[in-house]
Amino acid sequence: MKESIPDYTPVFSSAIPGVVILLLCLVIIIWRHSKWNHVSSYITSKNTSSDHLSKADLEGGSAYFGASVFSYAELEEATHDFDPSKELGDGGFGTVYHGILRDGRVVAVKRLYEHNYKRVKQFMNEIEILTCLSHPNLVTLFGCTSRHSRELLLVYEYIPNGTVADHLHGDRAKDGSLTWPIRMNIAIETASALAYLHDSDIIHRDVKTDNILLDNDFFVKVGDFGLSRLFPNHATHVSTAPQGTPGYVDPEYHRCYQLTDKSDVYSFGVVLIELISSLPAVDINRHRDEINLANLAVNRIQNHAIHELIDPSLGFESDPSIERMTLSVAEVAFRCLQLDKDVRPTMEEILEALMEIQAYKDENAGRIIDDGSALTTRRPPTSLDGEDVVLLKNRVAPVSPASVTNRWVSTSTTSTSSESFHSTFA
Repeated sequence: MKESIPDYTPVFSSAIPGVVILLLCLVIIIWRHSKWNHVSSYITSKNTSSDHLSKADLEGGSAYFGASVFSYAELEEATHDFDPSKELGDGGFGTVYHGILRDGRVVAVKRLYEHNYKRVKQFMNEIEILTCLSHPNLVTLFGCTSRHSRELLLVYEYIPNGTVADHLHGDRAKDGSLTWPIRMNIAIETASALAYLHDSDIIHRDVKTDNILLDNDFFVKVGDFGLSRLFPNHATHVSTAPQGTPGYVDPEYHRCYQLTDKSDVYSFGVVLIELISSLPAVDINRHRDEINLANLAVNRIQNHAIHELIDPSLGFESDPSIERMTLSVAEVAFRCLQLDKDVRPTMEEILEALMEIQAYKDENAGRIIDDGSALTTRRPPTSLDGEDVVLLKNRVAPVSPASVTNRWVSTSTTSTSSESFHSTFA
């Protein structure tokens, strides 16, 4: 009798799915490990000396891009173990705490939410950008933790007087501290910082009043560079998924996924409207077509109702100088908020215009008006009495100085916006 041979086919068949699953798990583990190694190599490649440093070295006294590296323990001590009472603000990428270092420096410590691939990129991006910049209106980065730390922490100079948003429509809004001269200075100093960034081939990408910090003298410090991008030389744009804060994001960037310096210009236009209106960039309690402040502002300007936009507490109706300046700033904002990015001015042009608005003197300057055919000059009104009144609830006074009106008109791309603007402000 022949000895029967057992049939193992079912056993092998049932084992195959398990083997496949095991192999897939191994592939995923290897992929994730290699992805984290890529982040690690990115960090160490940017830090030329890090290959020769021990973990203890990295925890104190070394540097990424020239920024000092703090130990987690020191920053934990500085913030009283990240005491909730020390919180200064809470944003999309992390919480900021007030702290005092061992050497007595008062600092703001940003604690990123997650220690993952995306957060490490933002962490290194902000360090790289801030350590290569030097401008009086940009926040100073003192240092950071290393990639070996328990958490990703950034250490900045402490700016004690909150944000522009706090003073316009937040916790500090009731004290009336933001007079018009201060707001004008804020606009100029912020524009100066952004013009410097653009000249350094950097796009901020998250310009908003929450990221404009104020010291006790209301001096501006622009912060939060986690979304900022270094712009390649000679590039017209960077193709990237739109990021930023609702109400400030450039509609063309959102539609075409093309980031340019004009994206910051659009966001700055919203900031200018906030400064003259004291209204938030987004308010769901407004009419659905005016939830975004940019839409509300363009609507009011085009419908000859700009008086409804300007904060009456600024003295718009009682002080001719403030009237003139707020209308001029509204004109600059209107240019910034054009949907076509090619129509918008550069930050350098905006800065120059704002400085001229601030320095303009009614008593000794005229205004050049482009009437569509020729340039003519006329003096602005010197008082709001009698028949010389130009702004009467439904009309807008001539805007000054001359360069604000004429500097940004393009012969090919701005006809629609230019006609719309001049029909409103002329």
